[in-house]
Amino acid sequence: MKKKDLEFFKDLLTKRMEDLLSQADTTVSDMNTPKDNFPDPTDRATYEADRNFELRIRDREHKLIKKVRKALDRIEDGTFGICEKCGDDISVKRLKARPVTTQCIECKTREEAREKALGL
Repeated sequence: MKKKDLEFFKDLLTKRMEDLLSQADTTVSDMNTPKDNFPDPTDRATYEADRNFELRIRDREHKLIKKVRKALDRIEDGTFGICEKCGDDISVKRLKARPVTTQCIECKTREEAREKALGL
């Protein structure tokens, strides 16, 4: 991969990481803020449902943070853009769509077809 492309992806991933960490800090501070007492059980249930939804989103973002860190590590060690399954280059177009990917489109398609066939 060209040095220019690597710099592009490093900047993209670094900005994404900063955004995710900023959102995580906001969530933690919001959850530590005391909330009103809810005399109406429906209001309390709505609040709890919203909070659970927020926690699920943050959990997904936490997993994405791990993937972004691994992608940045791959940039540093020179393996970014190389498919972990077949060793071929991952297209720049695919990396732009999903910069944390570790597989080329062919290997990922085969893996998803296998998972679907096995019912995973």
